[in-house]
Amino acid sequence: MAIDKDTVIKVARLARIAVNDDEAESLRGELNTILGFVEQLNEVDVSGVEPMTAVVHMPMKKRADVVTEGDQVERILANAPAREGSFFAVPKVVE
Repeated sequence: MAIDKDTVIKVARLARIAVNDDEAESLRGELNTILGFVEQLNEVDVSGVEPMTAVVHMPMKKRADVVTEGDQVERILANAPAREGSFFAVPKVVE
């Protein structure tokens, strides 16, 4: 996949990066090189490889999914600056 100059300018605008025409031409070559490296990854056979989160196998740390302390609304809201019923009240920030 080759990127043209217009695509570079569009991506720069979306990323809110100021790019002039000379820089766009230079970035076009760099982006095409990066995409070439990414396309090489499609050639690798990963059919028997399980997805992993790290290079070294580490078992995931798990904890029991149990409720330890519930029904403490009054204790939780004791220091709230404002409340409505059993909820925190916050000032409106969007009009």
